[in-house]
Amino acid sequence: MTHNWLLYMAAFATSFAISLLTTPFAKKLAFKLKAIDYPKSRGLHSEPMPRMGGIAIVLGFMITVLLMSFFVEDFITTEFVGFIIGGFIIVALGMLDDIYELSAKFKFLVQLIVAVIVVKTGTRIDVIMWPYWEYLKDFNAPITVIWIIGVINAVNLIDGVDGLAAGVTSIAALCLTVLCIISGTTTAVVLTSTLAGACLGFLPRNFSPAEVYMGDTGSTFLGYVLAVSSCIGVYKSYAILSVFISVLAMALPIFDTLFAMTRRAINHKPIMSPDRGHLHHRLIDSGYTHRQAVVILYGLSAISAVIAILIAVQNFQATVVVLVFFLVLLLMLYVYRSRTNKR
Repeated sequence: MTHNWLLYMAAFATSFAISLLTTPFAKKLAFKLKAIDYPKSRGLHSEPMPRMGGIAIVLGFMITVLLMSFFVEDFITTEFVGFIIGGFIIVALGMLDDIYELSAKFKFLVQLIVAVIVVKTGTRIDVIMWPYWEYLKDFNAPITVIWIIGVINAVNLIDGVDGLAAGVTSIAALCLTVLCIISGTTTAVVLTSTLAGACLGFLPRNFSPAEVYMGDTGSTFLGYVLAVSSCIGVYKSYAILSVFISVLAMALPIFDTLFAMTRRAINHKPIMSPDRGHLHHRLIDSGYTHRQAVVILYGLSAISAVIAILIAVQNFQATVVVLVFFLVLLLMLYVYRSRTNKR
């Protein structure tokens, strides 16, 4: 398949520019609507912060995608319309949560409705493509719904340190862009490259020390776009490998969420209850600065993304080399932390 590289670069650059330029507006809007994050015991900041900066990411993404719809024929479909409608609902939910702090049950209900809208308009994980999994054909829809809700909340849960969610999502989006280029899914390439640009445009004012937080407006939207674009591009192209590839592309938020759920279940606490047990909290509590913790997590995300790409191109030797490097890096971090603590 012939790719329109100019279109992909234009999507990335446009969303980057819009997000970068509208971040100050999003910051002012957060103050005006009183979407403020005040200091709390498990928080990492000591003064009130505007937390609706994600509006800039949404504007960068949505405006760019609507512009790209004039150049990509596949965008004029019921599937794309369902994606856009679901996106607006998720953004509205995030804005209300940033202002009023909605209950977890209500947010879950709205996320469920959004996921059903996406599935009903044609976006599904087609498990019949997976060998020997034909008997799961009737579960295409519920599996897709679970995936969308899961990724939305996974990205939301890692948004606890300056620049973490935006940076990790940028890495995941770039990884998915490469995977979708390999698979030849133009629609998904445009969506993921646009998302990467929007995140990177917001990052300069969100990286430590942050001027503005993305809030649920941004984090839930990022998770939503990652989830749906992976359904469109990855899950329809790599058969059974798509499971491992998609999880690796978004490894940090997914595994951090799974560990959080397990930890809370063991401690007999509500699964949606907040705590300081997330990986970024543990790194900071062990002595790393905010920036060091974020950079470490960026590195881990990048390595898992590279492994995902290598698996997709079926380069076994390179995958082993990267995996060994990954393990050595973890060992070096452990030794460094141990020696620092002794001092």
